[in-house]
Amino acid sequence: MLSGQTLVDVALGITVLEVIVLLVVRQRTGRGIAPQALLANVGAGLFLMLAVRAALVDAPWPWLAGLFAAAGAAHAVDLALRWRRS
Repeated sequence: MLSGQTLVDVALGITVLEVIVLLVVRQRTGRGIAPQALLANVGAGLFLMLAVRAALVDAPWPWLAGLFAAAGAAHAVDLALRWRRS
């Protein structure tokens, strides 16, 4: 049975692999999501997953606060990029 930590690690790995594939596709074909938009969007999720991972290992609260702040900042960048496009 997978532990919570392992499950988060697997999710992080799959997400990083997905980003790499999407960036390579974009570079080779010129199609797909712009790198800035992709990284801002996925960054928010990655930071949230890292916060969950940190909580599972009882990391000190400043680590959790920093990861949540980073997720919020990535989310704000994502919103700003989407706002400009509309």
